[in-house]
Amino acid sequence: MSKDKQFVTEITPQGEDFSRWYIDVIKKAELMDYSPVRGCIVFRPEGYELWENIQRDLDRRFKETGHRNAYFPLFIPESFFQKEKEHVEGFNPELPWVTEAAGEKLEERLAIRPTSETMFGHMYAKWIQSYRDLPLLINQWANVVRWEKRTLPFLRTSEFLWQEGHTAHENEEEARDETMKMLDVYRQFVEEFLAIPVIVGEKTPSERFAGAVNTYSIEAMMKDGRAVQAGTSHYLGTKFAVAFDIKYLDRENTLQFAHTTSWGVSTRLIGALIMVHGDDRGLALPPKVAPTQVIMIPIGPSKTRDQVVGRVDELYAELKKAGVRVRVDDRSDVSPGWKFNEYEMRGVPLRLELGPRDMENGVVVLVSRVTGEKKIVSQDNLVAEVETMLAEIQQSMFEKAKQFREDNFYDVDTLDQMKASMEEKRGFVLAGWCGSAACEKQVKEETGATSRNIPFEPEKKKSSCLVCGEHAEHTVVFARAY
Repeated sequence: MSKDKQFVTEITPQGEDFSRWYIDVIKKAELMDYSPVRGCIVFRPEGYELWENIQRDLDRRFKETGHRNAYFPLFIPESFFQKEKEHVEGFNPELPWVTEAAGEKLEERLAIRPTSETMFGHMYAKWIQSYRDLPLLINQWANVVRWEKRTLPFLRTSEFLWQEGHTAHENEEEARDETMKMLDVYRQFVEEFLAIPVIVGEKTPSERFAGAVNTYSIEAMMKDGRAVQAGTSHYLGTKFAVAFDIKYLDRENTLQFAHTTSWGVSTRLIGALIMVHGDDRGLALPPKVAPTQVIMIPIGPSKTRDQVVGRVDELYAELKKAGVRVRVDDRSDVSPGWKFNEYEMRGVPLRLELGPRDMENGVVVLVSRVTGEKKIVSQDNLVAEVETMLAEIQQSMFEKAKQFREDNFYDVDTLDQMKASMEEKRGFVLAGWCGSAACEKQVKEETGATSRNIPFEPEKKKSSCLVCGEHAEHTVVFARAY
């Protein structure tokens, strides 16, 4: 086998073992490596640049909606968790504790941050005195720790990176508006920037965030048919305000409890990105998030090399000036064919080839990572052609992912139908649910699937519960999930 094709043997086909394919791809593409600490990973530059691009675009969106960034401590006193019973019960199994420091036992254990509602609550109680202090709209970019028993790089690790927004409002209406607004910010970002279609809806009570009144989510389908919760937004009511005494004087000079929200996305978006768009050749990255949007490869014999590379450098400068994230691989010790395969595996959306004949004709060859389409374009119009092709790739990746979801989405009327569907096919199912926790639990026990959310806009409304046959209070999306 030629050197040009060897990398393919190092990636397990998706159809053979999807989990193995995932690990092969993220290691081969140098997105991460395993750390010596169980359940933790090291983000390599290729992987961290994905997070930087996600962070940059989301941060812009947050600031456009009036939010500001701050930073809160990593360590949280144990007493804080005791103030909100549901919250501590929800997180206690995953909490690591600091019990000693500087050789001495601490008077109070400190939790390593799993989420920051309690710390924000403590500080908001100090900062909020009057309705004039509201709304308070703060976001934090941070790391958090949840000591997971089963881990998978990016999707579920003991330490991960995320953002968490925490806001306080005068009344329920304003807080609920904030909750839904940020949920839609997530939907727009994931669909527009990551080219991942999502299902938007409300979590069932058993799947709510610990301590929330309502939890809303966006759910994405991976290529193995499993779900990833791509973002959540929570209306917390006055629960944390009561627990932490977040009060303000209203416009009638009466003390009131603030209504709070929280919302977040994490580096699991990187895992979703890989699993939604990748294929047997490796990564496939949407142009908007790709660290490198265009890879330029000079080709041809050594006698014309200097001339070709010189022209490549000129075109590189034009693309760079236009804001395109572009790189040149002019190494002479590996063949163009090896480079083609390498950058396809790394998911670079667009390849630019330039050889001696192309120079004579004043053209370059552009090749799409997603479709393999080759397009010969004029060097004089290169920037516009590249920008157009990148936009087309972005849109086609979203449409392809959306079509995959539609092709693997089934509606069922009974639990037996759901079990048969999940044994024979991959994907999501739409079913009726009476609202009983017992029926929801039975679905999970017999199928391994959980309720993902109650979609705001289901394709079909179901009339009866798939378990008991009684009237369906809700139409629910069920799936096995990461």
